[in-house]
Amino acid sequence: MTILVTGGAGFIGANFVLDWLAGSDEAVVNLDKLTYAGNLQTLSSLQGNDRHIFVHGDIADSGLVAELLKTHQPRAVVNFAAESHVDRSIHGPQAFIETNVVGTFQLLEAVRAYWGGLAEQARQAFRFLHVSTDEVYGSLAAGEPAFTETHQYQPNSPYSASKAASDHLVRSYRHTYGLPVLTTNCSNNYGPYHFPEKLIPLMIVNALAGKPLPVYGDGQQIRDWLYVKDHCSAIRRVLDAGVPGEVYNVGGWNEMPNLEIVRRVCALLDELRPRADGKPYAAQISYVTDRPGHDRRYAIDARKLERELGWKPAETFESGIRKTVAWYLDNPQWVEGVQSGSYRDWVEKNYAGRTA
Repeated sequence: MTILVTGGAGFIGANFVLDWLAGSDEAVVNLDKLTYAGNLQTLSSLQGNDRHIFVHGDIADSGLVAELLKTHQPRAVVNFAAESHVDRSIHGPQAFIETNVVGTFQLLEAVRAYWGGLAEQARQAFRFLHVSTDEVYGSLAAGEPAFTETHQYQPNSPYSASKAASDHLVRSYRHTYGLPVLTTNCSNNYGPYHFPEKLIPLMIVNALAGKPLPVYGDGQQIRDWLYVKDHCSAIRRVLDAGVPGEVYNVGGWNEMPNLEIVRRVCALLDELRPRADGKPYAAQISYVTDRPGHDRRYAIDARKLERELGWKPAETFESGIRKTVAWYLDNPQWVEGVQSGSYRDWVEKNYAGRTA
């Protein structure tokens, strides 16, 4: 048996591929466009593993996807492929429309044609799992109940709007064509192999380099934090037992302001890799102009996933963030490898001009 994973060289997708091959006998066909956030170095431990078939390509290339489906006959498709960084979507939204909307449409069309040609038993067993985000639900005020699967969609950034559009397309292919789809909406992921444009890895990398730790606005934007390996286990559970057409929210039950996240990272670095001058890393915190349209609070209610499928996260934030910081300290070569000239150019573009 085989599954097709799209975006399997990105942060969450690569963690999923690594975990899947470590715990399953099934092969993975891994389709990734290898944009700036796709990193084959993350998958280097799979070299020589004949159960990992990497294909460099785009989900919007319907001919390529159709050929992969025909050749490998996967029993499931897990779609991680997406542009996912809010700040990048503000600077350049077109790429988000092309990948997250048009790409998802082309992928769905290829999968629909493949699924329609399967024998009845294989058709019944097939699944298309679409990985999405809690950002499609918009922003919560303090004290409001957490997002459930029936919360109204209110995306506030080009990124979240593009993901909302892709969610709607996936839903429509279930309703119109009967395609056995599943959708998961996750909270903020963190963990190993996270590209250092996102909050936690950026803070670790900047702290170790002696650079400022830029905190947007007052730093009181609240997110729910989910350890990436817990997310991977949730996806496996939904793929195994989820009901076609259903949506499952995946969260870590860890609501926390961004500033508190930064301070916890600093405290762990103080413990595990103290500064040479003896000063705390928190001294490097720098408040900068907030992101345009910055959502104030996200919170995930993941009780449906626990109630119906028996899943809950294995990691607390305390255990997960310690593992994460330790991983970055132990893997400086991986970090150095992703900090290319284009990465440095992006950091300069995004943070230059933000007044302290």
